Formats: sequence, structure tokens, C-alpha cells
Amino acid sequence: MNKFDSKKYPIFANFLKQLAKDLTKLYYSKLSNFKVSNKLKGKLYDPVTTSDKAFEKFIRSKIKKKFPSHQIIGEEFGHTKSKSEFSWIIDPIDGTRSFVIGSPTWSNLISLNHLGSPIIGLVNFPILKKYYLNETDKNAYVFENGKKRKLKVNIDAKFKGIKLTAAFHGNLSFKQQEKISKILQLNNFPTSDALSYMQVADGTLDIAIQCGNHIWDIHPSIPIIKAAGGVVTNWRNEKIIKRDNTLVSANKLVHKKILKLLSPLKKI
Repeated sequence: MNKFDSKKYPIFANFLKQLAKDLTKLYYSKLSNFKVSNKLKGKLYDPVTTSDKAFEKFIRSKIKKKFPSHQIIGEEFGHTKSKSEFSWIIDPIDGTRSFVIGSPTWSNLISLNHLGSPIIGLVNFPILKKYYLNETDKNAYVFENGKKRKLKVNIDAKFKGIKLTAAFHGNLSFKQQEKISKILQLNNFPTSDALSYMQVADGTLDIAIQCGNHIWDIHPSIPIIKAAGGVVTNWRNEKIIKRDNTLVSANKLVHKKILKLLSPLKKI
């Protein structure tokens, strides 16, 4: 198995920095007006917009031009396979519901994976005019107003007074939620899709819990969180390699305690 060459980090980081700027410009020039449709039939609702599709087409075109041999996996247009060790994971709009109602917390999510593991991630917020990116496996930053600030989790977070956000997005029944009643009691802060993960990375939240994350929902955030000193696993304390429930923590101590509280549901 080939190990990722860390000397290549600047190539991919610089590509994603420019892509973040291009995506924000694209939104304001062409994608602020959109149409909404429902991916699902019947009573269930999973919105997709014309902007979701336009963003993904744009991202794919940039990747294909710069890295033509790499694989691409996107939420809207599926998997383009190749023999490359590298794959790009795309969520063109994470938080489409937020996008539809005009909330500014939606983002463009992109990760570069090497042999299936995310090594560099971009979380771009066009309305908030900032983006998050790891430049190596040890350094992650938020870029805003022409400046960059290094990200660092609240490494001293303790269970007492913990700042926790959780969203179950219809994945857990009321009966299942009763089994993790302590988590519900601790859930005192709003969840805003990938922004909540970035708030753990920047130290303003200690714990973020979500259900049913596809790889494009979580892989772009993973290398940023880890580079900021945080911990990311599923509810079984494993790496997230497919659609799964996610736990993001500021340190191993609080991560272990929250895993124990989630243990009644770790098999779902």
C-alpha cells in the first residue's frame, strides 16, 4: 500500500484555496436564483436545487482539468471510476434545506481521499465569506477577510459544562432517542450542518453529533478536525468509511464519555 507523499499537500491545498474563491464568485454571479425539487416521492422530503447540480458540475470540471486521472464521487452525479489512488468527494451544497430558506450556514464540501481516507478537506461558506481548510495533517485554518487563523480545538474541554450539539435528522425514532436521554439533556446548542463540525475545530463547541452522514457529508471535515486536534469516529469508535452516525469531539476524554452515552444505539 502506497503512503501519501506529504510533500504534495501544497499542490492540493492551493488548488482548493482557489476553488473556494471560485465557488463563492460562482454563487453570487449565477446561482443565487434557483429551482427546488424533491428527490423522494410520497411524504418524505429531500430537497435538491438547480444550484446543487450546477455547483457539482463546476467542481467536477475543475478537478478533471487539474487532475484528470483522479476518481470523483459526488452526491448529485455519482462515481467516476479510475485506477487512481486518489478520489475527490463532493457535496456541492451541504445543508440544502438551509440554502432553500436563506440560512447562511450551508457550505460546499470537498475532500481529497487517498486510498479511501480523507487527507485534505475544504468547507466553504459563500454567504459567510469564509472557508476552512487543512494545509497538512497538523495544520488547519479558517480563511476570512483576507486573513487566515489557525484552528485549534478546546483541548481542555471537560464533561462538566460541555458545549454539545446534536441533530438526528429523522434517523432516530422517539423510542430510540429515549435510550440516549442524557445526550438530549446535554444538547443545548443549535446544529448547523458542517458548520457545527467546524465550530468544534475552532474551539467554540466541544461535541457535535449527527446521524446518517454520507461520506460527502463528513469526509471533507475529517482532516480539518484532526489537524485542529479533534477526534472523529462513528458511534462504535471506528473510522467512518461509509454512511454512518458521526461523533466529533474536542479531545479523547470527552469523546470516550459521549461514546458511552451513545452505546445503547451503537449498533444502528
